[in-house]
Amino acid sequence: MAKMKLIKRLLKQKEVDTELESRRDRLYRVAWSWCRDSHLADDLTQQALIKALQNITSLRDREMLDAWLFRILSNCWKDHLRAQRETVDIDDTELIGDRSPEEHHHESQIVLRIRQAITELPEKQRQVVTLVDLAELTYNEVSEALEIPIGTVMSRLCRARQTLRSSLGELNQSHGKTEGRLRRVK
Repeated sequence: MAKMKLIKRLLKQKEVDTELESRRDRLYRVAWSWCRDSHLADDLTQQALIKALQNITSLRDREMLDAWLFRILSNCWKDHLRAQRETVDIDDTELIGDRSPEEHHHESQIVLRIRQAITELPEKQRQVVTLVDLAELTYNEVSEALEIPIGTVMSRLCRARQTLRSSLGELNQSHGKTEGRLRRVK
């Protein structure tokens, strides 16, 4: 009987491990968008997953796993910011592909402009826009993750998108787009 309980517990733990591991990439992308440092993003992701494993019994609703994980990640980020009053902004990502050097350069300039525009957003707006547009969380999940009302999520997202639209508007015009819409960048 005791062996059976142990086996069931081990199988359940393996399911939890698999579920958490499947979300690692999304957690990493969001962490990277917040800190723009691959090593720190990896550390934050690792910390969030460790805390999630340690506290998995506190998760009441399995369907809220994503929001719960991003809340943990957000708390890890806040802890880091408290510990480090200053952060280093490193953004040295190289794009690799089969495009010409001119195309590669042009695209990398656009990516840099978009990243810079996102970087210039206030931190709270940047958090919301990355969770919604990069991690593809619902407004409710973002609300749970950041522990803020859903109306606050929507207003921060709206302000962030308006700021991005105005600061990146010339990108749409330079590509012959006259409708003035900014597409999501992932």
